[in-house]
Amino acid sequence: MNVIGKLVLLTAVLCSFVFSCKKEEVATATEKPVTDTIPGTVADLTKAVPIGGNSFVTNGATGAAIYDGSNFGLRDWTNLSAIVSTYFKIGAAGKLHLGLKGYVTTGTSVVRLTANGKSFDITMTGAAPAKVYYGGAVDINTPGYVKVDIQALSKTATYIGNMTDLMIGGPASTTGLIYASDSANFYWSRRGPSIHLNHSLPAGNSYEWMYSEVNVPAGQDVIGSYYMANGFGEGYFGMQVNSATERKILFSVWDPSNGSTVLVSKGADVIDANFGGEGTGGKSNLLFNWVTGNTYRFLTRIKPDGAGNTLYASWFYAPELGKWKYMATFKRPNTATYVSAPYSFLENFINTNGYLGRKAYFSNVWERTTTGSWIESVSTKFTVDNSGNSNQRKDYKGGVENGKFFLQNGGFFNDFVQQNSTFTRPATGTPPDVDLTTLPTN
Repeated sequence: MNVIGKLVLLTAVLCSFVFSCKKEEVATATEKPVTDTIPGTVADLTKAVPIGGNSFVTNGATGAAIYDGSNFGLRDWTNLSAIVSTYFKIGAAGKLHLGLKGYVTTGTSVVRLTANGKSFDITMTGAAPAKVYYGGAVDINTPGYVKVDIQALSKTATYIGNMTDLMIGGPASTTGLIYASDSANFYWSRRGPSIHLNHSLPAGNSYEWMYSEVNVPAGQDVIGSYYMANGFGEGYFGMQVNSATERKILFSVWDPSNGSTVLVSKGADVIDANFGGEGTGGKSNLLFNWVTGNTYRFLTRIKPDGAGNTLYASWFYAPELGKWKYMATFKRPNTATYVSAPYSFLENFINTNGYLGRKAYFSNVWERTTTGSWIESVSTKFTVDNSGNSNQRKDYKGGVENGKFFLQNGGFFNDFVQQNSTFTRPATGTPPDVDLTTLPTN
């Protein structure tokens, strides 16, 4: 082979070697994971979600507290095991930046934010005033409620720190953002929306008796829940979960604008007292360990006494008792009315439990006229209190399931039902099976 031939062969070999190397280099490069190398910054945190109105201690009841009044936020924080969960609702998918606003009283604390399966650790140091710290970003694929957990990993002093706001930003936070923003009503926002069924009845009648039934499904008997069956213009009657060991049947009548409601009589084991807070009046309660899955019956009579007062009496029927239980009779002065504005409601009355959900069925709603005719109410209007009206929370709904009205609130679910909706259930056509002439009065 001459010199020229050798040069051509060498060139071919070299080109083949270089080409194969480049092919291997390209193949290796395409197998490398693609990572986001551009971190977010404090500048990406454009909105503050107040901890005082949107957060709950969901693990470790001691060693952390949410203040929803003055100096709101996460305070008295000493427990590394405590988890504080903050909830807010977004209307768009996309990247969501997360951070915290707060300060460490002394020393240094490391705080972890967790959302959508990702965690970010923030090292916080320095005393007041509060500073904004960037955590990280998560991708939100579905609009709706987002939960962000806050937990301390380490501390160098007794107190971990005081946190005022969960900071958020990014495309996911730009549309349809909902959270409790009215600081004057953070207590109510944390309790969650109270919801009502306003029962319809034919006009032109005077109704002396009202009757309804309530059933709480298994797992929906959260502490702090009130399942109110017979509501009327001047009071209410239903059942509560007061603690892990205490449940009550509660019947109350408010005071009029002039005068005070007084007890006329009460049943055995029924406790009576005056109440205050959300209005004033007289109340009666019976300690009774009602259970989920059972259907309980509520009966109320409202009738003027002819002397300028109205008498309110109620009875409770439990299947495990097999008989009607007399609650009480109250006399309300300067009042002359029969049943007015019949309704039922579902509420949470313990603000620290506002992140938990509850549900109940309300069925067989009837009223009896003064002439003795039972009339069935099959239509009802769904309404919500101010926490829903003012867009502070959207975890509420009502409707009809299996022929019964239902109410559900709390738990930060997404499929809420518009307030002022009207629900209609199938008529049963069967009046309440109760002998009004043999009801107990003691």
